Amino acid sequence: MEIFRVVPEDEHNIVVEAAFRKRGFDDAEARAASRMAAAATRHGNRTHNAIKALHLDHLFGSGNGGCVPGARIERIATPFKAVEVWDAHKKLGQATALDAIERAIRLADEFGAGTIAVDNAFHYLWGGGYVLEAAKRGYIAYTCCTAALTEVVPLGGKFPTLGTNPHSWGLPTTEALGYPLVIDWATSVVAMGRVQQLAREGGALPPNAAVDADGNPTTDPLKAVSLLPFGAHKGYGLSLINELYAAFIGGSTPTLRCRAPVENEKQTPAFYFQVIHPESLAAGRFAAGRTQKENVKAVLADIFGHGNEGCTLPGQIEARAAARSEKNGGLLFSEAEIAALNEIAAEAGQGQWKTETLRIAE
Repeated sequence: MEIFRVVPEDEHNIVVEAAFRKRGFDDAEARAASRMAAAATRHGNRTHNAIKALHLDHLFGSGNGGCVPGARIERIATPFKAVEVWDAHKKLGQATALDAIERAIRLADEFGAGTIAVDNAFHYLWGGGYVLEAAKRGYIAYTCCTAALTEVVPLGGKFPTLGTNPHSWGLPTTEALGYPLVIDWATSVVAMGRVQQLAREGGALPPNAAVDADGNPTTDPLKAVSLLPFGAHKGYGLSLINELYAAFIGGSTPTLRCRAPVENEKQTPAFYFQVIHPESLAAGRFAAGRTQKENVKAVLADIFGHGNEGCTLPGQIEARAAARSEKNGGLLFSEAEIAALNEIAAEAGQGQWKTETLRIAE
């Protein structure tokens, strides 16, 4: 098993917040960034942590005009009470997304469901983190967004015109399972963050996940230029959904996103959030006199009964990772990740961790 070292979460957050403030972000934005980075690491997501967040900002964000520190969100007037449309004006994605999921929850409390469409944003990193928190609080939540770049080749094509375009669902199943059910995936075989992680740590990609500069399949993360959709037409179709949701919201042509400026074009991602209050779905006619929560538990018990008790449930891996982090009293990082975090600390003028002094995680 890979060795992980324990970094206290408050120390992690101090470094990450300092790095974002160094790049001009305000205190609230820096806190949002560190909060989501810590949440990703705590739940075992190693592709959308602070390393990825700051790398993305470095490539396309605050230093290149793709993200504007301190930007203010503009609410666009619409005639629909349960739906809001926002122009983020290139605000940091994590701060925008946290505001959006909170507002969608408030709309769901009032109307049964709430929808927030966000135009002109910067990427929000781990979509699963937002719906996970909503599900913990008892809501059904969904989000999708367009990725920063088009790195995925459409089915039967040869040029990358789609993003990795994640979909994330969270369902309130804590009473039934002990944790929220979370389905969260990129629509490519692997996320580009996974490619970067494997390149950093010397691993290999799975077969048929990526192609090199000549369009040939490769398992070498250092040679991977474009990615392939998972499940052929299935992942391809799901990726199209993100691009078309963005098109309806206001997103421009995908291959221009986060590229060199083009006059009269928008080159930013778009988000979509929807939160549903479970009670708004209840017909009140559950079998055998069950309540809604009892009915959810009964359905899950049936699906994962009949000899299926050993199946892995969506969200189970994240719950186990969070439990392991809690047991160890901090966030778990590989030595390669700690080296990358130390580079971030140096940039932010913060002290660096000595790997050998950090406790090995159990």
